[in-house]
Amino acid sequence: MADFFQNGVITTLHNLTSRPLEELEKELERFSTRTPMSLVLPSLFSELEGPALGPILDDLKNANYLKEIVIGLDRADETQFKYAKEYFSRLPQDHRILWNDGPRLRAVDRMLADQGLAPTEMGKGRNVWYCFGYVLASGRSRAVALHDCDIVTYKREMLARLIYPVANPHFNYQFCKGYYSRIANGSLNGRVCRLLVTPLIRSLQKIVGHSDYLDYLDSFRYALAGEFSMRVDVLNDLRIPSDWGLEIGVISEMYRNYATSRICQVDIADVYDHKHQEMSEDDPQKGLSRMSTDITKAIIRKLATQGEVLSMETFRSLKATYYRIALDFVQRFYDDAVINGLSIDRHKEEKAVELFAENIVRAGDVFINNPMETPFMPSWNRVISAVPDILDHVYEAVEEDNKG
Repeated sequence: MADFFQNGVITTLHNLTSRPLEELEKELERFSTRTPMSLVLPSLFSELEGPALGPILDDLKNANYLKEIVIGLDRADETQFKYAKEYFSRLPQDHRILWNDGPRLRAVDRMLADQGLAPTEMGKGRNVWYCFGYVLASGRSRAVALHDCDIVTYKREMLARLIYPVANPHFNYQFCKGYYSRIANGSLNGRVCRLLVTPLIRSLQKIVGHSDYLDYLDSFRYALAGEFSMRVDVLNDLRIPSDWGLEIGVISEMYRNYATSRICQVDIADVYDHKHQEMSEDDPQKGLSRMSTDITKAIIRKLATQGEVLSMETFRSLKATYYRIALDFVQRFYDDAVINGLSIDRHKEEKAVELFAENIVRAGDVFINNPMETPFMPSWNRVISAVPDILDHVYEAVEEDNKG
């Protein structure tokens, strides 16, 4: 049963009545005459062969309010790209595939590299960045949503609720973050958010003192959700992180650019499950281990830009503080799972906390020893300033790739 508690500095839009999808979509169709809407789907080719994407597309076919669907396709050769064009042809909406490994977009990437503006790290962040560039180039929409392609519990209502706050012309939100309960198959999931992000924020509040930024982060019910929406003009100044700090980096950018009254979060699903990453205890460059390091770096970099002085002594104290608070959270979540009849492996939970604690120090070491590291890709405003016709090049490359 949903609550209606507003417990942070951003607005929380709850699911209080399980309003019928038909009503939401009828309103969105009406809004679309004033606020055309796009959806961005960042995808690996392997996801076309997985169990989630096909049902997602079959459901999206009925999202009549969408003006455009933009698919960012990574790790695909020419044969796979041709297959993808056929695969996505089931969509009745205007749709375009960004073949990120194709010669035309590679040429655009080299053009940007000559100016020192091309993304240097492959991954979701780069994929999303180019998709946003195409959305700006096409000019077809005024609001855009993004969600992943590996959601095995997908329902079209997720998208409707996600984009509604920025599509409704009577609302004043520039950005909306989705949230949901990470319960699937009788288990409590979402370890990185539960056991790293929230305890880390609470620990930093003890170490550095009161911070409006930390209060802001702590207001998000699921800060690592990959689902968000925004007005298209937000894309011009948005700096997308290139590492696994994407979600934290985006909401941090929104904090930098907009008042908190223009930012909200919305309940989009009762049940949510997707592809799970391995913990990867033996390789800090993979899985949840790397994710935890990148997320920690994203938060501490933001604190540094606000004038916080952070030393290795700070990170050692932070590790100890985090470890104690995180273990308390393990107990809380264990009790919450038990009363609800859910399964939770307490041993694995505490092993995750131990790994995250080590990675806090690792992130601090990287931060101190690489002060000039710039994980953010440039804003599209900066790119356009350096290469005034860049959006034309992006648009033409994508259109040529999608012909036939």
